[in-house]
Amino acid sequence: MQFPEFLNSSPAQAFTVFLIAGLMIGSFVNVVTYRLPIMLNRQWQIETRHFLGLLRDPRDAEGRPFNLVRPWSHCPNCQRRIRPWEMIPVFSYLLLLGKCAGCRQRFSLRYPAVELACGLLAGFLVLIYGAGWLTMALLLFCYMLIALAIIDAENQLLPDIITLPLLWLGLLLNALFPDLLGTGPADAIIGAAAAYLLLGGFHYAYQILTGKEGMAHGDFKLLAALCAWLGWIALPFIVLIASVTGAIWGLALVTIRGRAWSQPLAFGPFLVFAGFTVLLVGPERMSGWLG
Repeated sequence: MQFPEFLNSSPAQAFTVFLIAGLMIGSFVNVVTYRLPIMLNRQWQIETRHFLGLLRDPRDAEGRPFNLVRPWSHCPNCQRRIRPWEMIPVFSYLLLLGKCAGCRQRFSLRYPAVELACGLLAGFLVLIYGAGWLTMALLLFCYMLIALAIIDAENQLLPDIITLPLLWLGLLLNALFPDLLGTGPADAIIGAAAAYLLLGGFHYAYQILTGKEGMAHGDFKLLAALCAWLGWIALPFIVLIASVTGAIWGLALVTIRGRAWSQPLAFGPFLVFAGFTVLLVGPERMSGWLG
């Protein structure tokens, strides 16, 4: 019996295996969301200095290597190296009461929350779709969206290194395996193009009328990536849900926390929320609700 067949023969085993795998992937998602913005910022500084002739070699500004692997995970407060047994997803956070074992500085609750969300997502998807390629594709889609939502919420940045592969993966999967996602190549291409043109047109129209930036280019690419996976039929629902939830959240921040109206608000998390909603409900079902 092959491993996928073994998992599909027992829902409890499949859920457990995917839950554990999802927890570990969630730990990696935390690494990406913390380190990638720092890596990009450092790279931009190096390239700028090199362009201005301040450095003969851009490597001169790098200092110690900083990437997704190095340096080893450490406490941001006391710089103490985190031991392997202190990095077990969720469990270590609970065991250490959410604090550094050295200085007792509290770690953000976001880390175990992301790990748990990724684990449960994997477990429930395998229960719904079974241990197959569709589940693997959807997990990749969802994990990349989670990473983008967190990075944008914390840094107002949607890195091309994630959004563009997400876009092309959606187009390629629907072109090579049209039955896998049920979208098809034509719907994916039309959806991606229409999504980019829609937000791009809004952005440039707003810029012409007000002289201000209304939306970042990363939002265009993220919406295009969502529609490359879900098809053009998902476009109006994603835009509607993201716009409404974003407006409600922005109004709440202004009225409750006194946030300034002019202060920018990351739109990526709302696009991701809308994408998850459409994926869960299904654009065809939403269209049926509207008659």
